[in-house]
Amino acid sequence: MKEYTNKEPMHTAEHILNQTMVQTFGCGRAYSSHIERKKSKCDYKFSEQPSDEQMQAVENKVNETIQQNLPISAEFAERDNLPEGFDLERLPEEAGDKLRLVRVGDYDICACIGEHVENTSEIGEFRIISHDYADGVLRIRYKLV
Repeated sequence: MKEYTNKEPMHTAEHILNQTMVQTFGCGRAYSSHIERKKSKCDYKFSEQPSDEQMQAVENKVNETIQQNLPISAEFAERDNLPEGFDLERLPEEAGDKLRLVRVGDYDICACIGEHVENTSEIGEFRIISHDYADGVLRIRYKLV
């Protein structure tokens, strides 16, 4: 198992997971997340419990994306000049007018102040450890190996 000395691979994997959830279910990005070196979790507002097969498909898509060796880049943009369809729902007004946008190749873009790997090839393999659903919330726990 690969041992990480920082949170960068796990945080970058969160970006890919979030975009995969948006594309697969249209649920929006995680409204809550806790990122750690050994395992992490993301919570999504969800209308029903997904099947094990659906969660396996999410895991597969995240790994397919990681294996594409996509470059990770950051750029700055004015809040009123963001790419079309950019979601500012979780971004507080006090974040200011100039935002740091992190891109995972052409797969994902979002405002973020965190550190990331330079290429998805540095992430490792993504594994969903468990998932549960209660009261309209889907929690996904995952790790990197």
